[in-house]
Amino acid sequence: MQITAPATSTNAPTTRSLPLSVRFPALPWIAALLTMVFWASSFVVIRDAAAHFNPGAMALLRCLAAAAVLSLWMLFRRPRFPSSIRAWLIVALWGVAWFAAYVVVLNAAEHSIDAGTASMIVNIAPLIIAVFAGLVLREGLPWRLLLGILISLGGIGLITAASFTGVITIGGLVLSLVAAVLYAACVLLQKHFLSREDSVTVTWLGILAGTVACLVFTPSLIAEVAAAPIGITLQVVYLGVVPTAIAFNLWGFAIRVLPAGLLSSSSLLVPAIVVLLSWIILAEVPPPLAAAGGVLCLVGAACAIGPQIVGSLRASAKRSD
Repeated sequence: MQITAPATSTNAPTTRSLPLSVRFPALPWIAALLTMVFWASSFVVIRDAAAHFNPGAMALLRCLAAAAVLSLWMLFRRPRFPSSIRAWLIVALWGVAWFAAYVVVLNAAEHSIDAGTASMIVNIAPLIIAVFAGLVLREGLPWRLLLGILISLGGIGLITAASFTGVITIGGLVLSLVAAVLYAACVLLQKHFLSREDSVTVTWLGILAGTVACLVFTPSLIAEVAAAPIGITLQVVYLGVVPTAIAFNLWGFAIRVLPAGLLSSSSLLVPAIVVLLSWIILAEVPPPLAAAGGVLCLVGAACAIGPQIVGSLRASAKRSD
């Protein structure tokens, strides 16, 4: 008697055919955490470059560097362009708002307000995103998420108090609030309308749109590059390559699969990472108040996103077994 193996469906997905985020559930969180480290490094770099480049010129050079890197990448990767005219328009709007308006407004705010205060105001964006995504996008409002955000905001307040220099204007406060709204709007726009598109192509096109919008600052950039030390210019190029081209692609990968409110709360780690990087790279020993604020940021982030990260790591471990 011959025994035959049961037929298997040729339509059943194989492990290799599944998306990376399904095969390795921890990958989106790893991408998000790397993004936070890269974004935090930009604050350390901007501290030196701001004395030599005005907000618009710095934004343009940053966009040009990012656009050059991603355009070179596209020579070896087939772009998957947006599938509708509406998607193209949203990508253009998102790119101008994120890579041009947000960067220029934030840079301008830090010229008329203490950097720590600007950072504190801008970091209300995760709270805006969490509430809007929970109520409108129906992601829910877990108590751990809201509690973690509030704890981290308290930590950011301590860091701000420790670094406050007394430089503050009404204009700076308004610009910081505008930057926070732009931050929140861009994240929600990307999550709701663009997360089904190819994230690498969307990031590339968005940066190109931001570059075009920043071209009005070309005369200023030419003059400031000629006057600035080469090392400072290379620092701004770094802003375009790492915190923009690389980090935003990692962010785009993460936001495809993670809830917007939950993912954006990971940016509450940035102030703590900035304190740590300033200590390591610039040898700036943080005041006790700033160190305490950094610890609070970490505690808040752990409360907000810790259970999801642990769950993803466990899922990845089970899958590897």
